[in-house]
Amino acid sequence: MTEQPNIDFPHAPHGWSPESAIDAAAEAGLTLTRDHWEAIAGLQDYFSRHEFGKRRELTDALNEKFHHKGGMKFLYQLFPGGPVAQGCVIAGLTPPPGSIDKSFGSVV
Repeated sequence: MTEQPNIDFPHAPHGWSPESAIDAAAEAGLTLTRDHWEAIAGLQDYFSRHEFGKRRELTDALNEKFHHKGGMKFLYQLFPGGPVAQGCVIAGLTPPPGSIDKSFGSVV
């Protein structure tokens, strides 16, 4: 069962809600945990400070934010479709160009 977030989302895009994230995650077969919600908030924060998200910068920012838990390896466990590609979709954001490349196995 998905945990309800007990964190705020001050940088959430217009029209996004935790319920919409739960629905998007369920469609992807994911159950959201506290770690997922932290990653979602981190993605939204990044996009609030960068008008056009750059995949490499975003990957580096996520890796740094979650370094203490294992960085990108940990994030791929949370978002098997890709922390940037799948994470952005669940966070209500448009993934940066190059994030979704079905020829390399990214799935959203």
